[in-house]
Amino acid sequence: MTHFLYPFQLDPFIQNALEEDIPYQDFSGNAIFDYDACASVNLMSKDVGIICGLKVFQRVFELLDPEVVFHQYVIDGDKVSAGELLMTINGKVNALLAAERVALNILQRMSGVATYTQKLITALDDSRIKIADTRKTTPGMRRLEKYAVTIGGGTNHRYNLSDSIMLKDNHLSFVGDVKKAIKQAREYAPFNKIIEVETESLDMVIEAVEAGADIIMLDNMSIEDTKKAIDIIDGKAQIEVSGNINIDNIARYRGMKIDAISSGAITHSAGILDLSMKNMQVE
Repeated sequence: MTHFLYPFQLDPFIQNALEEDIPYQDFSGNAIFDYDACASVNLMSKDVGIICGLKVFQRVFELLDPEVVFHQYVIDGDKVSAGELLMTINGKVNALLAAERVALNILQRMSGVATYTQKLITALDDSRIKIADTRKTTPGMRRLEKYAVTIGGGTNHRYNLSDSIMLKDNHLSFVGDVKKAIKQAREYAPFNKIIEVETESLDMVIEAVEAGADIIMLDNMSIEDTKKAIDIIDGKAQIEVSGNINIDNIARYRGMKIDAISSGAITHSAGILDLSMKNMQVE
């Protein structure tokens, strides 16, 4: 199941992007075409990957031309190939030209994240282990990038600081004790907030287990220590592994008894899926 993207969530972001690109008007398009001139244009893939963000892409055009019409040939999550026709768009030519770059930038980025997520899952090749994102997202695009992760087959970690409790190295170093930090979090937070603790050593893992952490993250641990930590936890908490995990090294966790692998690379290192709008026909 993927997350929904509602227009009220999308519009402020899209409007900011359009205002950045069209602070006054599109002098190029407005100089050449009449206001009422209409056209059709094709959305084409120039690459192989997972398409994601089509509703967001469409919404950019709708904000400039409420009467725009889309003929869609793929849906989010479909694998597309180079040269494939994905969509035909019919509308006012000035709106099509003014929306083109913003719409493509968003769609290419979201499709790139979905594609990289799928590549991580394929490289791991272990359906028992979830692949999760982090908060290392592009400012302003977190909702879109996390949606793209789910379309690529991954899962979402916490959305924001209000979502759940994660006690990281800076929290723990200030308190000076894993057990004390967990106790403070339990006393402060609502009863339904889960507590995750980031651990960097086996001693910290033992403390987190004894304090009743719900999720224990094994951060930047060696494979040997990761295996020892799994034995120490022994089902008493969910296990997340993290720390510089990417497509080149994720396979080393295949077959381990862990619940999730989180990777900042899933968003901060994903490229784009190369897409373009071609063959415009002015009516």
